[in-house]
Amino acid sequence: MNIVRTPIEVRYQETDQMGVVYHANYLVWFEIGRTKYIESLGLSYAKIEEENVVSPVIDAQLSFKKPVKYGEDVYVETWIEEYDGLRTTYGYNITDANGEVAVSGTTKHVIVKKDTFRPLSLRRSFPEWHQAYIESMKGEL
Repeated sequence: MNIVRTPIEVRYQETDQMGVVYHANYLVWFEIGRTKYIESLGLSYAKIEEENVVSPVIDAQLSFKKPVKYGEDVYVETWIEEYDGLRTTYGYNITDANGEVAVSGTTKHVIVKKDTFRPLSLRRSFPEWHQAYIESMKGEL
């Protein structure tokens, strides 16, 4: 399994009144990690959007292990947890500079036609994505 590690700079605006990162911001960081992961495979969300296709989140799970604060250096580690040709589940860890996990989670996605939100098979619609995902899960990329 391939894992892509992306640095995240914790900005002051991402913290709440308690001085820790507001929980919804982790989903933004997951998106940053997911985009970098896809780019590492030589793929691009922008290219599928040119085909009038988007990839909405249909499920999100987060587990908070320890707080992240302003000024800390953290990383989002991203990988494909599950893929069946239709749905993709990405896994994430937000880690500190020492590699300790602060937040872990997953997001599940499908691809749909933008105008109808009708689901599409990634395997059939974008075979190059399908092949890259299979190879990445096997650790071949």
